[in-house]
Amino acid sequence: MRHLIQGLYSNSIRMIKQMLLIFLGGGLGSVLRSLAGKLFPATIYPLGTLLVNVLGSLLIGFLYALFSRHVIGENYRLLLAVGFCGGFTTFSTFSNENLQLMRQGNWMAFILYSVGTLFLCLVSVWLGDKIGNQIP
Repeated sequence: MRHLIQGLYSNSIRMIKQMLLIFLGGGLGSVLRSLAGKLFPATIYPLGTLLVNVLGSLLIGFLYALFSRHVIGENYRLLLAVGFCGGFTTFSTFSNENLQLMRQGNWMAFILYSVGTLFLCLVSVWLGDKIGNQIP
């Protein structure tokens, strides 16, 4: 019983540490995304968002290449790929997931996921806008 309690305690501490790494990385990524929006305001074209999405995709590809070769450990993956890139842009995760589907040769899933995500997200943002504009 004592070993069970120690194991649960150890797993809880590890999970809290992991969540803190994601929290810290996500906060920094979100702040930088906000700064990019201020540096490149979307007057005619959302250049700031495009830059954030492209840079986030580049960074998550780079980080996962290092992680898959064990150059960086799990804590760095959580802090930088999950936390920072997740806070900076969720488009980077989307791009990485599509790359993995292509690498697996799962072309149908790749096409459905890519087109489906774009379509559903555009419809969702349109619907959210319609609902939001109905509130007085």
